[in-house]
Amino acid sequence: MDNHNRSTTTGQPDWLSKFVTTYQQLSTDNLTLLEDIYAESVEFQDPMHFVSGLSNLQSYFHNLYTNLKECRFEITDVIFNEREAAIYWVMNYRHPKLNNGKTVTVEGHSRLKGHDGRVHYHRDYLDLGAMLYEQIPVIGAFVKQVKRRASK
Repeated sequence: MDNHNRSTTTGQPDWLSKFVTTYQQLSTDNLTLLEDIYAESVEFQDPMHFVSGLSNLQSYFHNLYTNLKECRFEITDVIFNEREAAIYWVMNYRHPKLNNGKTVTVEGHSRLKGHDGRVHYHRDYLDLGAMLYEQIPVIGAFVKQVKRRASK
């Protein structure tokens, strides 16, 4: 096996190690770090949007992070091979208009594909209700009630 593109500390490919490290320090103040981990032609998808291209992804992240008071990712598990990875994470964020400005915690995971040292495909899987809808007054109570009823 060729170790040229492998991280010496974790056994992960370099593109993946760099991705994990970057996401754990990402904030509104350093969104330029996205240029270091994503390919120019990156495709990004989450439950709300599909974004194609690095400049569009940077704009999307800028809009997401602009009103946040805090956003932290804790990587809890990583499963990988040379070109693909599944990353399991916990996101903690605070937004002044959601959950009365208190921290919201959401678990999720991402599927990544790496090539030439950068991520060229990133898809996030998470409970959008837990992340957003449950945090909005009135709507949140309704969504939580629907979830309770559906689980019975």
